[in-house]
Amino acid sequence: MTTTSSIANVLLTEITKIDRLGLLLAQIADLEIEATKIKDELKNGDEGHIEGNLYRGCVTLSQRNVVDSKAIFTLFNVPADVITAHTKTTAIITLKVSSK
Repeated sequence: MTTTSSIANVLLTEITKIDRLGLLLAQIADLEIEATKIKDELKNGDEGHIEGNLYRGCVTLSQRNVVDSKAIFTLFNVPADVITAHTKTTAIITLKVSSK
């Protein structure tokens, strides 16, 4: 967690790209918490259209079917080499940012 004094110290010096990114991510996290609370309140209300002054929304209830591929592989004794042969691998680059 970034403290107020550490932010003040940074503001007195040069803000690096990683500092700026960290500050933005902290703001986004706070905004996501607030957005989630509002979404939950709206979802727990009645279904239907919601009209605001600037935006409109719609709450709908639906069902999603998900196939449990691991269970199917186990049920039909699919060998690991067959699963590996048909598995896509994608390179992913990640950047983790944490406060000091």
